[in-house]
Amino acid sequence: MAGLWHVGAAVAVEAKAQLGQWLLEEAWDRTLAGEDRVRPWPWADTWPVARLEVPGHGIDLIVLADASGRSLAWAPGHVSGTARPTAPGLTIFGGHRDTHFRFLAALLPGEPLSVQTPDGRTHTYQVTDTRIVDSRRAVVRRAAPGPALALVTCYPFDAVTVGGPLRYLVHAAPAGPAAAEL
Repeated sequence: MAGLWHVGAAVAVEAKAQLGQWLLEEAWDRTLAGEDRVRPWPWADTWPVARLEVPGHGIDLIVLADASGRSLAWAPGHVSGTARPTAPGLTIFGGHRDTHFRFLAALLPGEPLSVQTPDGRTHTYQVTDTRIVDSRRAVVRRAAPGPALALVTCYPFDAVTVGGPLRYLVHAAPAGPAAAEL
C-alpha cells in the first residue's frame, strides 16, 4: 500500500509539471503579444518571465517569476534578487531535480542553450561549467560585466530524501556575437 502511495505521488508530481507547462505556454504566448504579468491560472501569484530551451536534450520550458516552492511545483523559477534574464549580471533559474531540471545531470560544458525574453528576442548561451556545491558554504557572485546564467537544482539527482544541502550548478555564458560584444 505504501509503495503504491509513493508511485502515485511521483506520477502526480510529473503530471502537474506537464499540465503546468501547457497552461504556461498559453500565458507565454500572451506575454509575447505584449501583456504584462500574465497569470497562467486565476489564482496564480506568478507569471512567465522567460523560455528556456536546450535543443540537444529536447528541453523547452517556460520559466516563472519566482523560485518559491509553490512556483517550482509547476515550472522552473527565476531566483528573486538575481539579474533579469539576459540583463547584465547573474541570472539564476532554479528547478526540481526530479522534474523540470532532471536533464541537468546530462548537460555538458560546451552545449548550447537559449533564453527567450518577453520582447521575443532569443539569446544563446553556452555551458561553461558544472559543479556540485554545498548550499551552506557556497558564495554566489551576482556581479558580472555582462549577462551570465546559472541553472541550479538539488543534488544528488537520485536522492531518496529531499532537502539536503548539496546543489548541482550549471554556469552558462553568452555564445556567438553576443559574447564578442562583452
